[in-house]
Amino acid sequence: MSRPPFPPFTLETARQKVRAAEDAWNTCDPDRVAQAYTEDTVWRNRDEFLTGRAEVRAFLARKWDRERDYALRKELWAFTDDRIAVRFQYEWQDAEGRTWRSYGNENWEFAPDGLMRRREASINDVPIAPEERWILGPRDDGDATPLPLR
Repeated sequence: MSRPPFPPFTLETARQKVRAAEDAWNTCDPDRVAQAYTEDTVWRNRDEFLTGRAEVRAFLARKWDRERDYALRKELWAFTDDRIAVRFQYEWQDAEGRTWRSYGNENWEFAPDGLMRRREASINDVPIAPEERWILGPRDDGDATPLPLR
């Protein structure tokens, strides 16, 4: 399996990779999203350390079971030949109906086939009022609105 665009990245292909990741994560489908990672992918997500696509898939299933009404925006921060850095914001509700905005940064490293072999994510959660939500679902095609500082 492969996942274009492939390294080495250009500004345009790095942006495409970021948007493809955003679109996939907004499906909240662990099986679909996990296919973008190598079989031996290595992750750090907050305080969790994962190895392998199967662990990533299980993690994503737990995540989207807990983070309801999930909606995400990612933005390219920087890139090199086979690495991309992004900043992101996503909003969600917990089981008690509280609304959250999560802020973070990710560093990605890709294999030559375009699959992600390493992901390191630092994330902070902030409670918000439901009326403060601004991410209400996937972006419309062509929407490249930058992330606000909120």
